[in-house]
Amino acid sequence: MKNFSWGHGVVIALFAFIVFILSMMFLFPNGQKNSEMVTDNYYEEELQYQDVIDAKKRADELQEKPVYSQDTNGIKITFPQENTTSNTTVKFVLNRTDDQNLDIKKSVDLDANHTFIIPAQVLKMGNYTLRLSWTKDKTDYRMDYDVIWK
Repeated sequence: MKNFSWGHGVVIALFAFIVFILSMMFLFPNGQKNSEMVTDNYYEEELQYQDVIDAKKRADELQEKPVYSQDTNGIKITFPQENTTSNTTVKFVLNRTDDQNLDIKKSVDLDANHTFIIPAQVLKMGNYTLRLSWTKDKTDYRMDYDVIWK
């Protein structure tokens, strides 16, 4: 160690920095996560987002709102009694936060109890965003729920 000079120190520091950067690049867990846009038509939908804001505001002002519950059969969404199959059309999008291949998008009809069920067979464990849209008497409403399916 007699011949150790400041030049050797600079080389060792530079080598340690390069090893640190490479380890961050190859070992850091975020590099393995899927980073995809929520929708393919992101920019077109962004331009129409004012309609979504208005629909969410109308839904927030409702006295009785749709509620969701989870059980072993799936996710059950229950609408208020004034919503019937004759005056209400319902659509939902169940976005998986980490894999768009697990997304579910569907139009459904309410049953006699003003409910519908998303079956457990189509759900995988993880986090979802449930975007519930409905039109009642030609007025649009929308509510978003964060769902953790276990």
